[in-house]
Amino acid sequence: MNYFNVGKIVNTQGLQGEVRVLSVTDFAQERFKKGARLALFDKKGNFVTDLEVASHRKHKNFDIVKFKGFYHINDVEKYRDYTLKVAEEDLTELDEGEFYYHEIIGLDVYEDDMLIGQIKEILQPGANDVWVIKRKGKRDLLLPYIPSVILKVDPANKRVDVHVLEGLDDEN
Repeated sequence: MNYFNVGKIVNTQGLQGEVRVLSVTDFAQERFKKGARLALFDKKGNFVTDLEVASHRKHKNFDIVKFKGFYHINDVEKYRDYTLKVAEEDLTELDEGEFYYHEIIGLDVYEDDMLIGQIKEILQPGANDVWVIKRKGKRDLLLPYIPSVILKVDPANKRVDVHVLEGLDDEN
């Protein structure tokens, strides 16, 4: 079974068994809603157990999550730095033009039919996502996910077409 990363437990929150999660999903409300099923993986990437979300709330830049059956800080503190993942079978259908991160990361990036690199990761600094493009012999290129920059995303052909606006690439 394939699993996809949705967050990392970075700390405990209070004494009642809640954990502080650094989310890496655009669908936090869905992934952490009451009753949602998640898989817990240790620091080495080994499956630990399945979890069911008992409650979820936002606090600052974190998702505060409580899991069914965990009622005290002692129950959850051993899971610090563990990863939360969703099973592929639990992914929902997306609207046209929407993509999961795992569909985007690794795609080849072209500008005017010239390969410029590959998508290495996706950052969420604020207003819009930023796609990190790994390039040969150059520093990574950071491209905002906005219509004037990301022109076409074609996961089926493992390709993204972009227009690098003036000022985005400081190595030109």
